[in-house]
Formats: sequence, structure tokens, C-alpha cells
Amino acid sequence: MPLVEIDSMTFGPYGIGRLDGKAVMVPNAVAGDLAEIAIASERGTHAIGGIERIVRPSPSRRPAPCPFLPRCGGCDWQQIEYPAQVAFKGELLAGAFRRALGVALDPRGLIEPAPEEFGYRSRTRFKVGAGGAVGFHAGASHALVEVDRCLVAAGNGAAPVALATALGARCAEIETVADGDRTILIASLKRAPQAADRARARAIIARDQSIRGIVLSGGGRREIVGEARLSLEVEPGCAIEIDADLFSQINRGQNRKLVAAVMALGGFDARIKLLDLYCGGGNFSIPAARRGAAVVGVDADALAIAAASANAVRMGLGGARFIAMKAEETARFLARAGYRPDVAILDPPRAGAAELIEPVARLRPAAIIYVACDVATMVRDLAALAAHRYEIRHVRGFDFFPNTHHLEVVAHALLT
Repeated sequence: MPLVEIDSMTFGPYGIGRLDGKAVMVPNAVAGDLAEIAIASERGTHAIGGIERIVRPSPSRRPAPCPFLPRCGGCDWQQIEYPAQVAFKGELLAGAFRRALGVALDPRGLIEPAPEEFGYRSRTRFKVGAGGAVGFHAGASHALVEVDRCLVAAGNGAAPVALATALGARCAEIETVADGDRTILIASLKRAPQAADRARARAIIARDQSIRGIVLSGGGRREIVGEARLSLEVEPGCAIEIDADLFSQINRGQNRKLVAAVMALGGFDARIKLLDLYCGGGNFSIPAARRGAAVVGVDADALAIAAASANAVRMGLGGARFIAMKAEETARFLARAGYRPDVAILDPPRAGAAELIEPVARLRPAAIIYVACDVATMVRDLAALAAHRYEIRHVRGFDFFPNTHHLEVVAHALLT
């Protein structure tokens, strides 16, 4: 077996070494490992290998605390000591900005560590298999790894099993949403919910007082049994209310730090007009409006916009308006209307905001704050912004997802 030293990590499940001058990507490896590798496939510019034997473990390696690893494909970095995870993410983020944008970042201290590396996920999505089996997909596979608990998940670990067993083959996926010491379940059904599904959901809530509500969704229909409303504190003294099946950040403690960072970068007060694109239920819009900013929030999800509007009304924030429209359509509409924000916030999904960069740049906000959960699409979009004379002045990473390669990042760009 060839011997390979792993010299770096990727934004993914792989460590990278070199064999005969060619990059070898190795899952479950850690930078610093010396291992015997079996080559599984050749892919032109690189090869994919698997660890046969670790000859010398990295100083950063540890036994994965979860008994379902490495079969489960969820926590792809759990074999790495947590301080090293944070350091590797800093190096990867700095490298991405250097290569794509020519921006030099110091990787040391670039990432805000999570307060807890386990039990942090307020939202966890479980796959449902035959006979009500609940678990996660294996790495690079659709095979189900059945689990009876998840170390990174908060909330009632037994609840998804009970609901999956009750709903049977009609259920494809169950998401748990922790709300204090109670849990809300979201069941994705293969067809529209029926009376029998509602009856089973009511029975589970009656039997388990830790389950506050169940959302049944499928076939274009959505029904709520029990109570599905969440109250999420986004900053001290400010809690937004949304239904559990609307998007919210999974790491609530880290989200409060992110909101504080975005508020500081925006300098929001009564002089600022803010355009918040992909605003959801108001994670950034509501705190900015509390500071007096005139806010226009936009999201394609009508339920999220309804929640954001209700939050603004409940808090007496008359300076906040919310529009249910695709973000790129809204940006073009506002440009035609002559609207000129001082600050724009972009918080797109993982695919990024490529179609939105030019319309937003045409609005000429003095500052753009870009929040992303995918570094590759982020640097792509920031490179497009640079062509419109926006210069990156600040970058900060937040480890929302300990024990995985994922990362939340905020970048602040100013019009020059």
C-alpha cells in the first residue's frame, strides 16, 4: 500500500496528500496523518483514496465520540480535535479569499469558535427508511445509517422515531426543532396529509408532553397539529416569532454573535436605509429597524414575509416594510423605482446570489454585507461585486457547525 502524508484539509470530508506528484483526496483523514492509502478511483487531476492503516496519527486526531461514525455521513470532521477544527477552517477561509480575490486574511483568530461543540443543533433533519427507521445518509451515499441519538442535536432524540413509526411509509423525512425543553416536529410526507396522519400526530403529542407540535407537509399542503410557533432571541431584548418549519439558523448562540457583528458593520440608525435581501422572518431586519433604520426586507417565502411583518407590527417598528418576491426581481423593481439604499444585506442560500449581484450593484449602496454558508459561492459573488468597485474591508467566520467542515461567514464591502 502506498504511504501518503496528509498535508491539508478541504471544505469537505477530505484531507489531501500527494502521491507521485498527484493530489489524493482521502475521507476521514486529518492534516498531519501518515497513512497507508488504497486508491479507489482516478479522476484526472486527482485521485480518491481510502485509509487502510494510520501509521502515524496527526496530533489533531482523536477517536470520534459518535458511535455511528464513520458510517454516518453527517459529522465529517468529528475525528479532529475541536481547536484544530477551528484552526483548519481559518486556514481554508483565508486560502479561499487569497486565491479568488487576492485578499490577505490572517487565519489566526479569523473564526469565532462555537461555545459548545455538541448539542448545538436546534434543527436536525432525519431521513426515514423502511419500517420507520430514522437516521442519516452514509457518506457519499443514499444508504440509511440508523441512529438512536445524535450528539450534535438538541431536543428530544426519541421523538422522530415515535413519529416515523406512527406515520409509516408515508413519511420521507422528519426534522426536529428544539424550543427550550420542548420539541416541534416537521414531517415531510410523500402525499398530502390525511385525517389518519393528523390523528396519529395528535396521539403522539398527547402521549409525550415534550412534543409541543407537529407540522405535516406534503402534496402542496401544510397542516399544523398542536403549537408550531418559535420565539428566537436574535439579540438581547429582541425575540422574533416564526413557525418552526420556516428557515432559522441552527446554532442560536452563534447566530446572536452574527447578528451583533452585522449590526456593528452596518452602523444602523435613523439615517440608514437598509435593503435586506433573503430576509426570512427578520433575523437582521428586525434588529436594524429597532435601531431606527428604514428597512425594506425581501424574501421569496410568503410565510416568512408574513412572519417578519407580524414581528415588526408586534414591536411597533413602523419603519420596516416587507415584500414577498424573488430577491432579484425586487432589486430590479426598486432600481426602476429610483430606490437607493445606504446598506444592502445579502444572506442567500448555499447556491449564492449570482443573479442578484448586478441588480444590487446598480442600486449603488455605500456598503454591502454578504452573509454566506458556502465559501465557494461567496467568493464567486464577491469577485463579481469587485467588478462594480466594491472593496472588501472586513471578513469574519463563525463556526455554526462544529464537527463538520461547514462555516458561516460575513464579509463587508464598501463602494470605492
